[in-house]
Amino acid sequence: MPTMIKTLEWTDAGVRFLDQTKLPTQEVYVTCKGYQEVAEAIRSMVVRGAPAIGVAAAMGIALGVRDSTAKNSDELEAEFERIARVIGETRPTAVNLFWAIARMRKLLKSSGVHPLPEIKKTLITEAQAMYLEDIAANQAMGKHGAVLMPASGGVLTHCNAGALATCGYGTALGVIRAAIEQGKKIRVFADETRPFLQGSRLTAWELSKDGIPTTVISDSMAGAMMQKKKVSAVIVGADRIAANGDVANKIGTYSIAILAKEHGIPFYVAAPWSTVDLKTPTGEQIPIEQRAAREVTHMAGTPITPAGIEVENPAFDVTPHRYVAAIITERGIARAPFAESLASMAAEPVPVPLA
Repeated sequence: MPTMIKTLEWTDAGVRFLDQTKLPTQEVYVTCKGYQEVAEAIRSMVVRGAPAIGVAAAMGIALGVRDSTAKNSDELEAEFERIARVIGETRPTAVNLFWAIARMRKLLKSSGVHPLPEIKKTLITEAQAMYLEDIAANQAMGKHGAVLMPASGGVLTHCNAGALATCGYGTALGVIRAAIEQGKKIRVFADETRPFLQGSRLTAWELSKDGIPTTVISDSMAGAMMQKKKVSAVIVGADRIAANGDVANKIGTYSIAILAKEHGIPFYVAAPWSTVDLKTPTGEQIPIEQRAAREVTHMAGTPITPAGIEVENPAFDVTPHRYVAAIITERGIARAPFAESLASMAAEPVPVPLA
């Protein structure tokens, strides 16, 4: 069984996060006592990964509402919108963030006739339910996707789409975990994922805890590993999936998808249904977050580029759907044409049991 990593959790004192900026050298937990602190934890990547960001947003909203001094439902609704605005401005690409805000807003509006203490309790309960749903969704995703993994050989992943990016088990890494639990002999190749090093710092850390064979490679080595036939499949997570199947994921994913296509290697995407954004027609409409130049120019606080040099630091890129072999969700596996298969999944929702 995989090691249970507490990426985030609701406590009476606040929302407790494993500080991912300190990994792998320090395992430090921080407790955010107010919604502003939760927003900063999301913005600064103390917590990261689209599914985890969504649940963190819901918990931040629940925390803000719990501590509200509003005297009636109208005042509470106005305060909710202020809280949602602060949290919604943290990370623009991960659609799970906005999905969580919309879900909490819908619940608040439907609870307006109840006493304020009851409304607050309802929102807290909802955020906790989303936490459990995410773990159950990841486990279901793992079962669906395991069949796509090779019986043996190397599987390449980019960034971190594991327990650290979710509430537990993981999306892309959840599929790998499920395949290994079924007896498949898989070795993971983890791209280091410059500039934030989610692969070398986070993926390697959590897989080593589970004893899963893992080899870290620099991002520029992926093509050579494929050429040498060391990679049998690629699987990544996603921060937003457009209605046509275009996928926004960590910067560098697009390059890997092209390399995989050239070498005849299947490129899979694993993400919860909350990452699928049917309101966004194609990847061209997905907003791409631009992050600080310092993430590129410095390593552990030490400059690695000349002072004053210009820097581009988009956090994500978009992989066109033509490079994607399949999209794995808790509802099943979608294949091309994705506009049809994703729409069909939306029309026939499958309930996910709580973990």
